[in-house]
Amino acid sequence: MTDQDFHPGLTPGHLGAPVLEPEGRPPSAPRPRFDAPDPHRRRNGLACGLTALALIAVFGGIGLTGYTWFQAQRRPPAAADFGGQGTGSVQVSVPEGAGLSQIASALVRNGVVASSLAFTRAAKGSAAAAGRIQPGTYTLKQKMSAVAALAVLIDPANANGLTIPEGWRGYQIYAAVDKKLGLPDGTTQRAAQEQGAELGLPDFTNGSPEGYLFPATYSVTDGTTAIDLLKQMVERAGKEYSRDDAGVVAQNLGQSVYGLVTVASMVQGEADNTEDMGKVARVIYNRLAKGMPLQLDSTINYALGRSTLNTSVTETRLDSPYNTYLHPGLPPTPISNPGRQAIMAALDPTPGDWLYFVTVKPGDTRFTDSFDVQQRNVAEFNANRAAAKPSAPASAPASAAASVPGASVPAPGTAPGAPSGAGAATP
Repeated sequence: MTDQDFHPGLTPGHLGAPVLEPEGRPPSAPRPRFDAPDPHRRRNGLACGLTALALIAVFGGIGLTGYTWFQAQRRPPAAADFGGQGTGSVQVSVPEGAGLSQIASALVRNGVVASSLAFTRAAKGSAAAAGRIQPGTYTLKQKMSAVAALAVLIDPANANGLTIPEGWRGYQIYAAVDKKLGLPDGTTQRAAQEQGAELGLPDFTNGSPEGYLFPATYSVTDGTTAIDLLKQMVERAGKEYSRDDAGVVAQNLGQSVYGLVTVASMVQGEADNTEDMGKVARVIYNRLAKGMPLQLDSTINYALGRSTLNTSVTETRLDSPYNTYLHPGLPPTPISNPGRQAIMAALDPTPGDWLYFVTVKPGDTRFTDSFDVQQRNVAEFNANRAAAKPSAPASAPASAAASVPGASVPAPGTAPGAPSGAGAATP
């Protein structure tokens, strides 16, 4: 039997006969059409792609240009600078406490560097420059590169200056000025006496520079004179004493500004270390308040023009207005030129009831309000001194005592010595 037996009248391919479907395509699925590509559509797609690329390029270029401009604005401007080591010679002074901007301005003003910006950048970019430019006068060249100028300034050997240590007395400072300027001995002291009106001292000093020759480093140039240096010291002292409402504080402490300077000078001479300065100042104020003589060895040392830790009982009877064992109150003038820390101690003494102190040994200063405790501390000092190897007392130049008003050198005493400290030699 054939298929025709089941489909009568229908033969393959006959109208109405089932169509034979190709394998892999579901029945009755439409046959795919393959139309010829449209040339107009192809051109339109290509144009859109090119337009998109052009827009990306344009906006990308704008963004890149904007970013470059922004970065250029953030980048520091170029600083004018000379090249090389420069020529000629010029002296530039760097005052104590001067910052980089102040130093740079002085260099530009003297034609050393081309711009402040070039110098400050060179200094900030050099680890060696941090804190190494010392006060003094430097000999440089004009039209130096910023780096070359910096190399001169960071070498301390190039700083021509005079450093006055804290606590030096007037005669020591005069001698240092003579030596620095190459003057004959005594020149500066005579200048201070004969030209004292030019120094700018306050009227209450009665022309005595002691206490107003502030310890610091001062610039020295080829044309610097002794009076120039002394005037710088007095000017600096005036600025220091006008800080922190010194006048008001002094009045609250029952003192004048000059009295405060005198207290600071004694603190400078008596304190074994800076930590004890406030306590020493407090002892001075407490004894003044009670009408007790100060009994400070530093004032006798000043009268005798010397520096020593030992004061004999005989020396405590010295006939001098600076002998605070005999005369109550403050000595007539400061006894040294105190530094900033001693001044601050006089302005702001440590709270306490102490009336006595004694340095039993270096680094061991004891404060007390008990006379009996003080006597035991003094005995310990004498025992330590007896156990130590004897040494000759320090001597001062013959002119030192003569330069102090009212000084009178007694015959050497044989009484037991007294240590430095308030009330140390009280029997």
